[in-house]
Amino acid sequence: MKDKMKKLAALVPILSGVMWGMTGVFVRSLTAYGMDTYTVLGTRIMPGALMLTIGILIYNKSLLKIKLKDFWIFAVASVVGTLGLNLCYNISIGSLTLSLSAVLLGMAPIFVLIFAAIFFKEKITLKKAACMVAALFGCVLVSGIFETSVEVQWSVPGILIGILSALCYAMYSVMSKLAMERGYHALTITCWCLIINAVVTVFLSDLNKIGGFISEEPVKRAGFIILYAICVSVLPYVLYTLSFSLMDAGKASILASGEPVAAMVFGLIFFSEIPTILMILGMVTAVTAMVILGLPEKESSEANLDKDRAVSDID
Repeated sequence: MKDKMKKLAALVPILSGVMWGMTGVFVRSLTAYGMDTYTVLGTRIMPGALMLTIGILIYNKSLLKIKLKDFWIFAVASVVGTLGLNLCYNISIGSLTLSLSAVLLGMAPIFVLIFAAIFFKEKITLKKAACMVAALFGCVLVSGIFETSVEVQWSVPGILIGILSALCYAMYSVMSKLAMERGYHALTITCWCLIINAVVTVFLSDLNKIGGFISEEPVKRAGFIILYAICVSVLPYVLYTLSFSLMDAGKASILASGEPVAAMVFGLIFFSEIPTILMILGMVTAVTAMVILGLPEKESSEANLDKDRAVSDID
């Protein structure tokens, strides 16, 4: 029974990656209606913040408590991190294919490595550097720059915005790590980021546009927005957070790294974005680099010998 549970546990972070890969489907549908980037983001964040806050109040309201002196961490994580990430990602989706947008966002670990080396003194090993190069090369292939026979949707500004989304995501990761080091739960960080972003997007969004969208077909479109919030803002973060209690964080992040693949599949299903051989090769290269990047470093035999000696000394 326990073995079966362990096998099923792997589905939790995989589902979170698949749900993040669905983002483009919702974004393009709302953009086609005439909503601007801020309004599209608001339709997801505002109901998402409300639902997650209510859920935490029911589950454990103490998770909503934070210290005033730490508020700046949540502010940077939300405004620069998640808000910047979502704005840039939504913009890139409008000028790139879903798969390329997702792969560019998937470059976030590269920036996390750089920031971690600067702020947390973590070493950038040869393995990490090689993965960075491989990931960048994969992204170039997915971009379609080398394609001659197929018209591929890409642009230099779109790619730069896509890379900026990864940079914002990395900033969110750094701020989240800092918050966790101060004893905050992952749900606390996620919820407060959504709350702060909801307050900001209330002023940036065209609420009349959202109201008009829902009023045309109240049940169907309200359901669409609720589904958008649940599938992209609430459930993937909850599932990803839950996965940390079921397995190692490194393994969870690896299993959730299938977002670009999911985005490519959704792009094919909903928008007929047929990937070329080079694009598939680039996708495999980039995702493989991200997977290898997430694997824990193997300890050297010398380090293991030291451990064995330490244990024998204790005995």
